[in-house]
Amino acid sequence: MNYKANESRYDNGMKYERCGRSGVLLPKVSLGFWHNFGGVDPYERSREITRYAFDHGITHFDLANNYGPPYGSAEETLGRLMQDDFAPYRDELFISTKAGYDMWPGPYGNWGSRKYLMASLDQSLRRMHLDYVDLFYSHRFDPETPIEETLQAMVDIVRQGKALYLGISRWPADALAKAIDYLAERDTPLLIFQDKLNMLNRTPETNGTLELCKSRGVGFISFSPLAQGLLTDRYLQGIPTDSRMAKEKFLRKDMLTEELLNQLQEWNEEAKKCGQTLAEKALRWILNHEGVTSVLVGASSVAQLEKNLKALS
Repeated sequence: MNYKANESRYDNGMKYERCGRSGVLLPKVSLGFWHNFGGVDPYERSREITRYAFDHGITHFDLANNYGPPYGSAEETLGRLMQDDFAPYRDELFISTKAGYDMWPGPYGNWGSRKYLMASLDQSLRRMHLDYVDLFYSHRFDPETPIEETLQAMVDIVRQGKALYLGISRWPADALAKAIDYLAERDTPLLIFQDKLNMLNRTPETNGTLELCKSRGVGFISFSPLAQGLLTDRYLQGIPTDSRMAKEKFLRKDMLTEELLNQLQEWNEEAKKCGQTLAEKALRWILNHEGVTSVLVGASSVAQLEKNLKALS
């Protein structure tokens, strides 16, 4: 059945925030493809989630070259979605991808060299069936490659028309400050910085990164806002047998200490008093930060995404 987007998608509660000092507006809640969109995941489920997201005003889809599993398969899923559903809406979408982590064997499939970044983006565009991405990120800082090489490759990617804007993810604050200057001097200003910010991990607050972005007109987007599910009702009574923590996938069992469990239960009670879930409280906590443009949420079902969007109400 051909997909026709909801005609009221921009009138159903989604809020949009200006990204730094740019002309770009991003939805306050964006959809991340880190989990649940790989080759091991049912395509029709990914399709339902993505359709629901766009029908409710989520215009920003965030990917990376190695999202899956297997590597590259989340981008392949998006490519299929573009062909099946979203090609008519390409100009309404803001699509990002990244390169920086392990992607293919050998010395040129990792980190921040010019060769890796450019080759990786070419591969990403083929997988996603796109002529360009709206936003291309350096996914991590490379301490061995000269910072000028990484940044100049990104500048040239924009000049070649393969990306409209540039982003940086998880670089240390001093390197980020250099990148902001370097890119501005070449008329390709840094649009956005992506990092982990949530009620359990406040590093961007404490290391000055969030303040740096705010003062320099750079947007900020938070990933893992629910701490891989810790900031939901999933672990309030312990470790479910079918959970990521039980399988020690991204979460270790020893992380759920008695102290942390007590803290989660306390926050949950506070949320209840406000008529919220713990997840809503956690998302609102981030969105209420001055300088935060958007939060990236993952979803394994439409119902989960629907719950997350309640944080906007």
